[in-house]
Amino acid sequence: MQDRLSQHLADMPGIVAQLARELLERCRQLTMRINQLESQLRKLVQTLAPQLLAIPGCGVLGAATIIGETAGVHRFRSKAAFARFTGTAPIPVWSGNSSRVRLNRGGNRRLNSALHMIAVTQTRGVGLGKAYVERLMAEGKTRTEAVRLLRRRISDVVYRTLKRTDAASQTSDHKMAMAA
Repeated sequence: MQDRLSQHLADMPGIVAQLARELLERCRQLTMRINQLESQLRKLVQTLAPQLLAIPGCGVLGAATIIGETAGVHRFRSKAAFARFTGTAPIPVWSGNSSRVRLNRGGNRRLNSALHMIAVTQTRGVGLGKAYVERLMAEGKTRTEAVRLLRRRISDVVYRTLKRTDAASQTSDHKMAMAA
């Protein structure tokens, strides 16, 4: 697409065409830089927590955000504590005899955003999220409530994944220390 646009602009005279060519070249440079940075992040993520990339809908940037914002899963005593930190733990609302929950606006918003992007990707058919949301909607939940519940479920999956990764790295560190 960029090549066709470049060819189209090559023969055009005038300042507008010149500016468009310069902007197109800048877009190419930025795209190459983005690809380089993503490659570096991918290597770091694969070193620190490669299992995160196996979660459907979790890309390199999402995994890097999760790793960076979590700063070590050992800080959390349970998946509920992790969910509270991520802002995916429901907040109960009592009104009369009905028991409902509402959106948690607390927690780490960057981490919550990364989990939300995984949830949105899964609802579009990557992973089990679409079927889960459809089942919840068939039970009478709104789409917003269903995605919120999916985000909590993903938070639990991320927590378990990080715990396994942390345990595996501690085991390999222990083996390396014993060998030395």
